[in-house]
Amino acid sequence: MQHRLRIFTGEEDTLDQAESLVNVRFGEIADALAEAVYYRRTWVSDFSEDEVKIPADLYAILTAYSHLRPGA
Repeated sequence: MQHRLRIFTGEEDTLDQAESLVNVRFGEIADALAEAVYYRRTWVSDFSEDEVKIPADLYAILTAYSHLRPGA
């Protein structure tokens, strides 16, 4: 994953949204996300209102998983 850091000076109106999008494989971010959620990292809540695009089959699995009851 290539990182591009930019300094925000407040002079730019908005970033071009297409420029700010990055394609990554789910496996590249899954462990980091799981750990961040487990340890309740603050930055996770910073993105809680952001929308993400995921494949329909992943959405179906996540939806089904969220409705499962924990084992006794």
